[in-house]
Amino acid sequence: MSPTPESWLSGHLPRQSVHAERLCLVGAMQTHPGPDAVLNEDVAAYVLPHPDEPFARSGALALVADGMGGHAAGEVASRLAADIIRGRYYDLAGTVPEVLAACLEAANRTIYQRGRSDPRYANMGTTCTVIAVRDDRVYLGHVGDSRAYILHDGRLRQISQDHSVVAELVRKGTITASEAMQSPYRNLVVRALGIGPTVEPLIWTEGLPLHAGDVIVLCSDGLSDLLEDDVIAQSVERLAPLPACRELIAAALEKGGKDNISVGVFAVHERSALSRPPEQPTRMIAVEWPAGVPK
Repeated sequence: MSPTPESWLSGHLPRQSVHAERLCLVGAMQTHPGPDAVLNEDVAAYVLPHPDEPFARSGALALVADGMGGHAAGEVASRLAADIIRGRYYDLAGTVPEVLAACLEAANRTIYQRGRSDPRYANMGTTCTVIAVRDDRVYLGHVGDSRAYILHDGRLRQISQDHSVVAELVRKGTITASEAMQSPYRNLVVRALGIGPTVEPLIWTEGLPLHAGDVIVLCSDGLSDLLEDDVIAQSVERLAPLPACRELIAAALEKGGKDNISVGVFAVHERSALSRPPEQPTRMIAVEWPAGVPK
């Protein structure tokens, strides 16, 4: 676990006392298989409960999972992760960090066991970057190289830490961030759900206070490998969540993106400033299994 979320930020966001549930999220997620892909091994999913819904006390949840493995294995791994995390998060009691850790551990165990019991899915795995928002704070759970960002005061900061070969080299000072983006090894992850019996996720033990005007962004490496931070920042600052998602995916495709591409954009608003609750505020995760794949 990470002791504080600020340890992953290049600068500290201001702390302040906030009233519980003063803020709310308005968001959207989009996923695209890429121009040539037959399968989309990405899953992008979120739940933004209406205040009147019984599980609203658990807050909002959003995740991106990028599966890996031959045949349909990557698709199975990412969808298993999404289904398990959504179900466990709203069923388990405990602090947000405790629940996120339990969710990721359960997803890892299930994916690993499925891969061991069925040769078709041997060695399957998935990245997973999940954020939970409760009491006007955002919490992070993360494994792999999908990413989470926060836009605050016009500056976009990556709040996840890539678990990849090139990211390790950047942190050691062996290569630069620009060199990492061009490296043929940039997609080799060193941690993922399901590739071993246990996993060591990054879990924030403390939530980061949110402020009206902040924007949270989640994406798979199909987007972050192609778009610079300033391009992402300009879209999410200028546009509402759904148009921003569409613009970012279009920009990645225009850059020559061949991988699956997923992105989620969540704008933070003062609850009292909204004239009415967002339409369809809750998007439950619906798991659609590939044909012939046992549940």
